[in-house]
Amino acid sequence: MSAEGGARAIIAALLANAGIAAAKFVGFLVTGASSLLAEAVHSLADTANQALLLLGRRTSRRRATPEHPFGYGRDRYFYSFVVALLLFTLGSVFAVYEGIEKITHPHPLTTPVVGVAILLVATILEGFSFRTAVRESAPLKGSASWLRFLRQARAPELPVVLLEDTGALVGLLFALLGVVLSLVTGDPLWDGVGTVAIGALLGAIALFLIVEMKSLLIGEGATPEELHTIVTALEAGRVERVIHIRTQYLGPDELLVAAKIALVSELPLAEVAQAIDDAELRVRGKVPAARLIYLEPDLDRSTAERSVPAD
Repeated sequence: MSAEGGARAIIAALLANAGIAAAKFVGFLVTGASSLLAEAVHSLADTANQALLLLGRRTSRRRATPEHPFGYGRDRYFYSFVVALLLFTLGSVFAVYEGIEKITHPHPLTTPVVGVAILLVATILEGFSFRTAVRESAPLKGSASWLRFLRQARAPELPVVLLEDTGALVGLLFALLGVVLSLVTGDPLWDGVGTVAIGALLGAIALFLIVEMKSLLIGEGATPEELHTIVTALEAGRVERVIHIRTQYLGPDELLVAAKIALVSELPLAEVAQAIDDAELRVRGKVPAARLIYLEPDLDRSTAERSVPAD
């Protein structure tokens, strides 16, 4: 993900959600619809979430220190994890509580037409944010499915924004259905049902993000495609074989590669050093995120053992 593209998607979502939250709060005050209140809190949480994502991008650029020799790249994962928690607590839990309250103590809506109009405008604004996130994600997704992209992306911001916007659009549909059904049937119970549906949707999205961000915080390695590319790049020149390899993302744009490699036997020390330098250059040329590479030359003992004649 380009830095410019990721920031563009976050800023578009932040501006859209700030405007939508204000409109929804006004709609709730006018109509008294609990689904509008739940959606307003959801949009307010999303606005705070985008601010946290921008903060994470900024703090992750701090220089490495003796206490944090690998830098602060994982700040972006940490703040994305906080975003998922906020989405669950401020969005899901509040919506479910408000919906149950409305179901158990229903009260009629006032001027529901205003609520419908606000929801339609919010859908248009949210669609703008969603379109921006999709456009910025498409080059990175390639031919992979959207689910695979969401699960394998090492840069957290676009998956978070995509899921938030998807949840917002579907949540707006639930809110619209709740208000319209309450208006058509004259039964405000439907408004509460729509609110509970919004809470359940946000809870599912939040739990998905919590699991994915936790995995990134713990430390994920290169994707299978990246790992294959790295091994292929290493096994060239005077490198005969990669004996074993470990990788880990220290941040969305920084991959650590540590490998034990078997070199051509009986190389002078200067040529060993040159072979390692050449191998590092090949890897960085194929996988630019591989900024930290540690290679340990060794003998290929498996080959040596096969060459020893049996008794």
